[in-house]
Amino acid sequence: MEKPTQGFRGLWNISFGFLGIQIGFALQNANMSRIFQTLGAELESLPALWIAAPLTGLLVQPVIGHMSDRTWLGRLGRRRPYFLAGAILAALALLIMPESSVLWFSVLMLWILDASINVSMEPFRAFVGDMLRRDQHSIGYAVQTFFIGVGAVAGSAFPWLLDHLGVANTAAPGEIPDTVRYSFWAGGLVFFLSVLWTVLTTREYSPEEMAAFAGSDAVADNPAATRLLAARSFAGSAIWAGAGLAIAFLVAEFGLEKEMYLLAALVTGYGLAGALAIALARAGRSNNMLAHIVGDFAGMPPVMKKLALVQFFSWSALFVMWINTTPVVAQYMFGSSDPASPAYQAGGNWVGVLFATYNAVAAIAALTLLPWLSRRVGQARTHMICLLVGAAGFVSFLFLRDPQALLVAEVAIGIAWASILAMPYAILASNLPQAKLGIYMGLFNIFVVIPQLLVATVMGQVMKALFPGEPVYTMGFAAAAWAIAAIAMLRIVPMVPHGRGGVTDPR
Repeated sequence: MEKPTQGFRGLWNISFGFLGIQIGFALQNANMSRIFQTLGAELESLPALWIAAPLTGLLVQPVIGHMSDRTWLGRLGRRRPYFLAGAILAALALLIMPESSVLWFSVLMLWILDASINVSMEPFRAFVGDMLRRDQHSIGYAVQTFFIGVGAVAGSAFPWLLDHLGVANTAAPGEIPDTVRYSFWAGGLVFFLSVLWTVLTTREYSPEEMAAFAGSDAVADNPAATRLLAARSFAGSAIWAGAGLAIAFLVAEFGLEKEMYLLAALVTGYGLAGALAIALARAGRSNNMLAHIVGDFAGMPPVMKKLALVQFFSWSALFVMWINTTPVVAQYMFGSSDPASPAYQAGGNWVGVLFATYNAVAAIAALTLLPWLSRRVGQARTHMICLLVGAAGFVSFLFLRDPQALLVAEVAIGIAWASILAMPYAILASNLPQAKLGIYMGLFNIFVVIPQLLVATVMGQVMKALFPGEPVYTMGFAAAAWAIAAIAMLRIVPMVPHGRGGVTDPR
C-alpha cells in the first residue's frame, strides 16, 4: 500500500513551519557574534560562546527523534506536538534575548533558544519522510529548503531593513541596538505563527496507516539490534573514555583553551554511555531510551555512514562562516574591529545582507537548479558539484575587499547551502526504515553537531596560534572543508531518476 501523492498545497503545508524555524536560526546566526562582542566578548572567545548551538543539538535531537517515533496523541499526531512545544519556547526566547545586558545572560538565552529550535526542527525532518512517498522525497526536501531560504533571508536582512527605515542601529556601549531587538521580537512572532500553520493544516497518518504503508519497515524495535548491542565488547567504550581523559590531560598539561575540556567531557561521556547501554542490553534491560539510541547508532545503514563524513566537513565550514563572517567583514571591508564603532555595526548589518543573499539563492536553487541537475547527473554528483562551487565562494573572501563584490561569493555559497539542506536528507530518507525516521534523523544530526563542537573548542586555539587578529584566514579552512566533503561524495552510489517526483538508489 502506497501513501497518497501530495500536491503543491500539501507540500507547502508540510514544510511551512520551517519558515519560522529558519527565521529563528538566521537571527541567531547573523547576530549572536555581534551581540556577544557588543556585551564585551573578545574575538578569540566567540567559538566557545557559540558552543551552545551544536551542544544542544547533540543532546536534544536524538532524544526528540526517539520520543517522536513512539508518540501518538490522537488528532495532534506524532511529530506536531514537538513542533508546537518547541515553537512556544523559542518564541519566548527570541522575545527575551535582546534584553540581555550582560554576557552570561545572552549565552544562557542562546542555550535556551537553540534547544527550543531543535525541539521543533528535528521532527520536521522526519515529518517529510512520514508524509511523502519515496518518489517525492527529493521534491519534499527541496520545498523545505525553499522555506529555509526564505526564512533565512527574512531573518538575516531584517536589521538592515530596519536601519534603512530609520530605526536606531547603534546604542550605548554594552547595549543591543534597536534594529536587533525589534528583529528578534518580530522573529519570535513569525516563528510561532508559521509552525502553528503546519500544525493546523496537516493530518498525520495514524500508527495503523503507517504500518500499512511501511510493511516490514513498521517494526520500530529490532531485536537483532539489541542482540548486536549485547554482543559488543566494552573495549570500544573504554577507548572512547580513555581518549576523553587524554584530551583533558593535554589541556591541563599544555595550557590549552579551557573550552577543550568540554570536548574531553563529551568523548568520555560517549564512552561511558556506550558501556552502560551494553551492560543494560546484557542484563536484558534493553527497552530504554539509552539502549535504543546507542543500538541504533551502532546499526546505522551503510549509506548513512558514508553521508556522515560528508556532513562532518560540510558543517565544519558552515560553523566557521557563521562565527567569523561578522568579524571578517567588519575588519577587512569596513575597517573596524571595535564593536562600539558605527563602522563595525554597519559591517554587522551588511553581514545580514550577505546571509540573506546566500539564503535567497538557496531558496531559488532548491526549486530550480537542484531538481534539474539531479535529473541529469544524480543526487550524489549534484551535491559534489554544489559543494565545490561553494568552496570557490569561500576562497574569494581571501582576496575581495569590496563589500559589494562579496555578493558574488554568497551566490556560490548559497548554491552549496541549498544542496546541503536537501540532497543528504533526500538520499537518507529513501534508505531508512519508515518506523525509525525520527531517531535516525536525530542521530544523523550528530554528524552536523560534532564538527561544530570541534570548531567551537579548537578554532579559538588555532586562531590564537596561527593568525591572531586575522579572522579572514578561517575562510580558507572553510573552503578546504567543503572540497573534502565534495570528494567524499564519490563514495555514494550515484542516484538515478525514478518516478515523477524523485530519485532512488538502484541498489
